[in-house]
Amino acid sequence: MADLKTLFDAAVANSKNLSERPDNATLLKIYALYKQATEGDVEGKKPGFGDMVGRAKWDAWNGFKGTGKDDAMQQYIDLIQSLS
Repeated sequence: MADLKTLFDAAVANSKNLSERPDNATLLKIYALYKQATEGDVEGKKPGFGDMVGRAKWDAWNGFKGTGKDDAMQQYIDLIQSLS
């Protein structure tokens, strides 16, 4: 069986070729799982009210705080496969 990192990299590539664009909530989940898998827990201050997109991304990423990188990678892979 291919290792997790290889499967994750393939899922990242597949995420750019989905047949239809996911809704915003799903896009935020994809973003958050990617960031959690590649960088770990969110750091820094939450963006202010003037940055609505940055704030939504921060909130989504922060929702996975404490999730291990391997677990986040697997969730990302599963999500992309479910959308393909």
